[in-house]
Amino acid sequence: MFTSVNMRSANAYRAVGVETIVAGADAHQLVALLYEALLQALNSAKHALQTKDIAAKGKAIGRAVRLIEEGLKAGLNDAQGGELALHLRSLYDYCIVRLSEANLKSDEAMVDEVMGLIQPLAQAWTQIRPEVMNSNHHAVPTGV
Repeated sequence: MFTSVNMRSANAYRAVGVETIVAGADAHQLVALLYEALLQALNSAKHALQTKDIAAKGKAIGRAVRLIEEGLKAGLNDAQGGELALHLRSLYDYCIVRLSEANLKSDEAMVDEVMGLIQPLAQAWTQIRPEVMNSNHHAVPTGV
């Protein structure tokens, strides 16, 4: 498949921009970026389901599962996060199961369910940033 020079340039520029943002982010911002990317992947999965684009659906759901498993879940610190980290781990495991089922059954409602569970977490994570940055010891959590 042929990709235009302009498209390749735009993709390269976008990749450099993302790398720059990630490289300059603190731990709190990285988790926020993971949530943002996860919600984008879920929206892409919904769109693919609506348009019956099976390949795009699988790609988007696979990306969402990887973001949860390798990003959000991997960042949990059970020792420091205690009960909250354990609950988040369980929630993330549940989301992975539901997304796997959504992929298998092409069920948009299951993707919506996961979005409904993740959006409040993402919003709360963004809202606690000032508190985290103003804490006495300036320790930035790494996903609880």
